[in-house]
Amino acid sequence: MTLLLDNQFKDLPPDKAVDTKLFLETVSHIPAFFDCLGSSVFSVIKSDINGNIMKIKAVYQKDPAKYITLQDIVVAEREAHAKEWPKVGATLALMWLKRGLRFIQILLQSLADGEVDENNPNLIRVNVTKAYEQALKKYHGWVVQRIFNVALLAAPYKSNFLKALSKGEEVKEEVCLANVRQFLVNYTATVDAIYEMYADLNAELDYTV
Repeated sequence: MTLLLDNQFKDLPPDKAVDTKLFLETVSHIPAFFDCLGSSVFSVIKSDINGNIMKIKAVYQKDPAKYITLQDIVVAEREAHAKEWPKVGATLALMWLKRGLRFIQILLQSLADGEVDENNPNLIRVNVTKAYEQALKKYHGWVVQRIFNVALLAAPYKSNFLKALSKGEEVKEEVCLANVRQFLVNYTATVDAIYEMYADLNAELDYTV
C-alpha cells in the first residue's frame, strides 16, 4: 500500500459534517507527506501542520462529547470568544491547517491530471508551484515567500516523489497516480467541506505572516 492509501479519509455524511475524532486520527498522518518532498525546506509546512493539529486536538480532548464535529468546535469558540474570534484557539489552527491540506490537494491533483513542465517532465516544480500559489502564497509576506521559493527549487524528481509515496517500492507511475486519484476523492471532499464551513460561518481571515 501507499503512504496515502494507508490512511484514507472517510466518506462524509450528507450534511458534510466532519467528525472531529476521525478527522484528527486521519490527518495526524499527513505531516509525513512532506518527508516525500525530500528537502528539509518543506519542514516549515510540516511543522506548521503538525502544530495546528495538536492545537485542535487539545481543544477536542477537553470535551469530546461536546466537540463531535469540527463545526461544533468553531461555533463554540465563536460563542466563548466573541471579540477575538475567529483569530483564536482551534478556529485559527484549523484555518491554517486547511490551507496546508489544500496545498497537498492541489499538488496531488495537478500530478494526477498530468500537468508537467514539457522541458523538464520528471520535475514536479510546476505542480508544487501551482499548489503554493493557489493555497498559501496570498497569506505569506515577502520573507516567507522567499523561503518557499527556495523550497520550490528543491522539489524532487517526480519519479523519486512517487517512489516515496509508495514507501520506497518500485511502482509504475500510472499505478501510483491511480492510488493518488483514489486518495483524493474523500480527501478533497473533506477539505472542501472545511472551506465551505468557514465561508458559511464568516470565519475566514486574510492576514499575512
